[in-house]
Amino acid sequence: MCRVTRPAQPVFAKYDVRADRLRTDLAARGTTLVNLFSGPRSGSSALLEALLARARERALPVAAFAAATQLEDAPAAAAAAAEGGATAAAVTAELPVKRLLTGGLCHLEPAMVDAHLRDWPPYPTRLLFVENVGEPSCPAPYELGESLRVALTSVTEGEQRPLRSPLGFGLAHAVVVTRYDLAEAVDFDPTAFRAAVHRVNPGVPVVFTSARSGQGIDCLLDLTLAVADGTPPHRPALATPGARVSYLYAVDDDGHAYAEDVEPAGAHAHGHVH
Repeated sequence: MCRVTRPAQPVFAKYDVRADRLRTDLAARGTTLVNLFSGPRSGSSALLEALLARARERALPVAAFAAATQLEDAPAAAAAAAEGGATAAAVTAELPVKRLLTGGLCHLEPAMVDAHLRDWPPYPTRLLFVENVGEPSCPAPYELGESLRVALTSVTEGEQRPLRSPLGFGLAHAVVVTRYDLAEAVDFDPTAFRAAVHRVNPGVPVVFTSARSGQGIDCLLDLTLAVADGTPPHRPALATPGARVSYLYAVDDDGHAYAEDVEPAGAHAHGHVH
């Protein structure tokens, strides 16, 4: 085993300033940015498609930045068809969606988002979703001007995923599990997952979703709307000013490192807090 302590890094200060400015500018427009960050196999694309389709059904003015792996014009069809026989592709095609490239980096930065917001999205846009794909510990410290930071993981990544990326999940305002319709097939234990994620982020809301069945989509959408309406999101312990964290890493039988022991805020240091 080895203990890894992440010290505070002033390098993030310049990103914080720009993110705060972007958050203020968006708030003046009545827009709330939702940062959906995850690894590359998290099911984020299908989740985004389902969110946009459901928002369109509920007549909510939303927009999205899709990851570079998405289609150029709009997200592809979600597995579930929208009501009335229209496919999710037909529904979301009516919504403003842009591709957002990372320029070879493993994360997005606030300047990349800000560069596309000169005359976009159209007014009014209540929610602006950003699909932020990369290793969860990579994009997590870089704020984009979001009011809600959501960590995504698929049931296929296992119950211990939060312990393999404790910084990413430890900084989240909410955690979303995707592809929950496959939980039984892959022997995913939701109780074990909750226990793992609450070790790195006590009390964080966990939403189990399925883009195929629609499970949890309205719940997640309602969570984002509550924040847009002024409800304070969950405050991670790592977001406490001056918070520090230390991880005691062990290696499992497959050779994967995971955080076996996570010390509470105030004990050691992590990469960045807001």
